[in-house]
Amino acid sequence: MLSRLSELIWADWIWFPEGHGWADLTDHDGKVYPKTRDLWATVPIALCFLVIRQIFERTVAIPLASLLGVSDKQRVRAPPNPTLESYFCSTSKHPTQSSIESLSKQTGCSVRQVQRWFRRRRNQDRPSKLKKFREASWRFTFYLLAFFAGLAVLVDKPWFYDMKQMWDGFPKMPLLPSQYWYYMIELGFYLSLLFSVASDVKRKDFKEQIVHHVATILLISFSWLVNYIRAGTLIMLVHDASDYLMESAKMFNYAGWRKTCNFIFTVFAAVFIITRLIILPFWITHTTWVYPLTLYPPFLGFYFFNGLMFVLQILHIFWAALILRMVIKFLPGNDIVEDERSDKEETESEDEDDDHERREKSKNGHMQNGHTPHNNNHRKRH
Repeated sequence: MLSRLSELIWADWIWFPEGHGWADLTDHDGKVYPKTRDLWATVPIALCFLVIRQIFERTVAIPLASLLGVSDKQRVRAPPNPTLESYFCSTSKHPTQSSIESLSKQTGCSVRQVQRWFRRRRNQDRPSKLKKFREASWRFTFYLLAFFAGLAVLVDKPWFYDMKQMWDGFPKMPLLPSQYWYYMIELGFYLSLLFSVASDVKRKDFKEQIVHHVATILLISFSWLVNYIRAGTLIMLVHDASDYLMESAKMFNYAGWRKTCNFIFTVFAAVFIITRLIILPFWITHTTWVYPLTLYPPFLGFYFFNGLMFVLQILHIFWAALILRMVIKFLPGNDIVEDERSDKEETESEDEDDDHERREKSKNGHMQNGHTPHNNNHRKRH
C-alpha cells in the first residue's frame, strides 16, 4: 500500500512534462543534478542561522543601536491583579465596556483604573524598540549579502539577460556549485524565519507573512526537486533586491533618523514596485507560465509551481498597497515613516489629560463632592 502510494506521488507525469522524468536527473559523465535528499541540508543550516542570529544581535546589533541612538521609553508595568490577569490571558486583551464595568465591580477598582491596567498590560507584551531594531538589522544584513551573492551567481549566466534560456535543455540542466549554495542558504534562512516566528515581532500582517514564508519554502523546494533552478535563482534575486532596503529604513526609523528613513523608504518603494509588480509578473512569471506552453504540454507540477507564484503575487499587491499608503502619508508633511503593519504602543496621555481636567475643574469650583454646584455668579442680596 505504502509503496503504491509512493509510486503515485513520485510519478513522472506529475512532476515533469511528457517524455521526461526522474531518470533525467541521474548524475552522469561528471554532471551533477539536484536531488531530494539535498534539501535535508537546509535544516542544520536553518539551526545555524538561529545561533548566528543570537550572536549577531548581541555583538553587532546592540552596539549599533547604541551608536545610532536607539532607546526605549520606560514603561509603567501593570500592578499585579489576579482577576484582571486571568481575564487578559484567557478571555481578551481588549475588553468591551460592559466587561470593564463588570471587572470594576469584581476588583473594587474604578472603570478608569481597569482601563489603565489593560492599557499598561498590553504595552508590556509589545516588543521594545531595541528588539525591533535587532531583528531589522539581522534581516538587513542577510538580505544585503544574499542580494549581492545572487548577483554574483547570476551576472554571467545567459538566462539572466534572456529569460527564455532558463528552459534551454530542461530538465537536463547540470547543477552548478554556486547554485547549490545559493539555494541551500536561501532556503535555510526562510526555514529559520519559520522556526523563530513565535519569538519574532508580530505585525498586523502576521498571517500574510506566514503564508509568504510557507509559499516561498514550497516554491524553492519544488523548483529544486524538478530542476527549475534557473527560474528559482531569478525569483530569489528579485525578492532580495528590495528587502534589504526595507529593513534599513526600519533601522533608521527606530533610531529617529527621519530624513534618512524617508529617503531610503522612497527608494525601497520604487524598487519594490519595479521588481515585484513589473519584473516578476511580466518577465519571470510570463517565462514560467506562458513561454513553457510553447515547448511542453502543461502538467501538474507546472500548475503547482505557477500557483505558488500567483500566491506570492497577490501578497505583493497587498504589500504594495500598504507601501503606497505609507508613502502618501509621510511625503506631504515630511514626517517619519510609520510601519502600517506595526502594533503601536498605547500612551496614557488621555488619562493624564482627564486627570488634569478634573483637577482644574475642582480647583475652579466646578465640581464639589461629585455634584454640579448652583450658579454662584448672581449678585448677592444686600
